[in-house]
Amino acid sequence: MSDLIVNKVAESGLISLDLETFYPKEEIKVFDLKDYLFMGLILKEKDFRAALLAQDWEPYKGKNVAITCTADAIIPMWAYMLVASYLEPLAVNIVFGNEEKLVSTILARNIDKVKAEEYTDKRVVVKGCGDIAIPESAYVEITAKLRPFAKSIMYGEPCSTVPIYKKK
Repeated sequence: MSDLIVNKVAESGLISLDLETFYPKEEIKVFDLKDYLFMGLILKEKDFRAALLAQDWEPYKGKNVAITCTADAIIPMWAYMLVASYLEPLAVNIVFGNEEKLVSTILARNIDKVKAEEYTDKRVVVKGCGDIAIPESAYVEITAKLRPFAKSIMYGEPCSTVPIYKKK
């Protein structure tokens, strides 16, 4: 009887793909237009433009920014565009929506950069647990991206997987 320990997971040829590696690295900030509304309801163009002009934009430098309005108000489309025009030279990413939408959008952009051809006829395990909560949309994105190429796609950990797809 041999005392040789064999790592069957390492020999299996499985490629473990951790979606946390696609998570936004830069800090996330939210720009809420509610703070610029008259009586919390109305956007006055002249006051809004003056407030944006006086705004210190430096805290947004190098950050991922979600532009939103959490007040129940009708905001003209140009207001979001105006905020984006101030953020564009500074922010890494700008997205309309809340923080969750921002994270989901950046994950999708990062997954889109994956060279799926590199996974041709490979057995891929998409890691299921981690320190960061990954939105369901990212799992859908990576599955759709890899399916045309991968030999198989599984969910979980290499030692315990749930089969998702297997090429016939």
